[in-house]
Amino acid sequence: MENNSVGKNLIYHRKRKGYSQEDLSAQTEITVRTIQRIEKGAVNPHLQTVKMLAVALDIEVDELLNLQNPKEEAIQKKWLLLLHGTPLLGFILPFCNVLFPLFLWIHKRDDNVLYDRHGSKIINFHITVLILYALAFVALLTIENWGFIIFISVIPLFVLIVLANIVYAVKEHKCYYPLAIPFLKFKEDRMTKTLLYLFAVVALSNCTSQDTTRIVRLDESKISADSLKQKIQKAMVDADIPGMAVTIFNDNSPVFEQVFGYRDNLNKLPLTDSTNIYGASLSKAVFSVLVMDLVEDGVIDLDTPLESYLPKKIYEYEPQTRWHDDYSSLKKDSLYHKITARMCLAHTSGFPNWRTPQIELQTFHEPGKKHRYSGEGFVYLQVVLEKLTGKGLNELAIQRIFSPLGMSRSAFFWKPEYKENVAFGHDDRGNPYEKDIDNEPRGASTLETTAADYTKFLQGVLEQKIITKKSYNEIFSLQAKVTEPSSTYKGIVNRRIPFRDTDAGYGLGWGYLDTPYGIAVFKGGNGSGFQHYSVLFPEKKMGMMIMTNSNNGRSIFIELLRLCLKDHFSTMEVAVIQKAPPGLV
Repeated sequence: MENNSVGKNLIYHRKRKGYSQEDLSAQTEITVRTIQRIEKGAVNPHLQTVKMLAVALDIEVDELLNLQNPKEEAIQKKWLLLLHGTPLLGFILPFCNVLFPLFLWIHKRDDNVLYDRHGSKIINFHITVLILYALAFVALLTIENWGFIIFISVIPLFVLIVLANIVYAVKEHKCYYPLAIPFLKFKEDRMTKTLLYLFAVVALSNCTSQDTTRIVRLDESKISADSLKQKIQKAMVDADIPGMAVTIFNDNSPVFEQVFGYRDNLNKLPLTDSTNIYGASLSKAVFSVLVMDLVEDGVIDLDTPLESYLPKKIYEYEPQTRWHDDYSSLKKDSLYHKITARMCLAHTSGFPNWRTPQIELQTFHEPGKKHRYSGEGFVYLQVVLEKLTGKGLNELAIQRIFSPLGMSRSAFFWKPEYKENVAFGHDDRGNPYEKDIDNEPRGASTLETTAADYTKFLQGVLEQKIITKKSYNEIFSLQAKVTEPSSTYKGIVNRRIPFRDTDAGYGLGWGYLDTPYGIAVFKGGNGSGFQHYSVLFPEKKMGMMIMTNSNNGRSIFIELLRLCLKDHFSTMEVAVIQKAPPGLV
């Protein structure tokens, strides 16, 4: 790409938005120094950097790039060649001069405005050809001498026009079809598209195996499954992500379930929907439903201080695990006894995200007063529940979540049978991390699951299974607003990108967004080379799940959410935890 052109475009769009270089840096996490160098043309920015800048400026990537990607250029030429050339097959199969380009146009029109424009002109021309050929045949039968000349002239004339347009389209990305009757206009009405789509499907149903599923997005627009597959694969390759699973929900059910790439990039072992994947903080969404099921059974109340359920102080119990149920440091804490289940699930307990060897567990602020993301809060609630029920976390999850929803390859700890088909996390260069198989069950972070299993869980949430509508309403109500973009505590840095243009915060175990399409609830996961994100729009009966086994995963989440759902409301919750020991992130 041309450095000066990118820099000039960046300056123009930044100033048009009224952003300073410091404002843009805060939106993207790209340093001010890097932005300055890009604008001066001193560096050639990576494509992912350009994408991050485009998202922050709310523009398309092409508005920053002046030159075409050579690979993309070659792909466009291929599709234009097919669009303009396949009508010649009409000499072999009747009507295929219309049917073949019609099918290609339906398949590719959402990918690029160029395909939409050319496809509509090609179809118009070849429908006109059929009509004129029929009229020429009538002339042959009814007009002496001239009728024969008209009849034999039609086909050569149109073949020449087709051949000329093949060359013109490939060289100039333009086309010209004289005499064409405008049956179909560029950006034509939805009814015309629908009728042509049905016509093509019926006509070609016996000679093609293309997936013509149409996914409905939040704004009621639609996109084909084939188009999504190609765009997702391209984004994944551009971002150097070894493996990814994507599910899209319409009408509370999955309409698009695909896995891409490798579970082990080094050995090129394929990722499947039954591959076990470390879920990280996706665990919290499962745990919140489990807790509400126990609330419904009267085991616990959301607003009763947790310590009141136990016969002795939490710090008096002998630890049964290596660290997570060791609460000896709370003996000198004067605030923890106020913590309730609601505070734990809403991240207002006052506990840090995780304790470290340098920082012992303590409450940093009055419980219930403000939001502070905390895995420790979830584990504290888990430990109390285990003591109350006499059952371990995984046993409770099997009985109340996994078995009822058919999640046969999910657990809150590593199982030896997962070894034959397990995904490895990867660093930003695609190198695999060693698989951590030594975690003890924790409701905040240790879920082992699969793309198929977590899809079942999200579908169960959309269909309001396991717990009542009243309990889901409780989970999906705003409990704590997220107002602080960052907070620092003695070496642990939790940094979040501010939520934009919407009321945002946390419900019980799930993030909360107020959008024009009703509430959206989300949960992400990050750790050990895995990055995930899921979002549901219960009132629209829609949602999406993205699971990746790469530290690069988050870089394409916003792009995929906008592409697949037209979701412009989700903003990633980014946690950067420094100086924390392995296994605690």
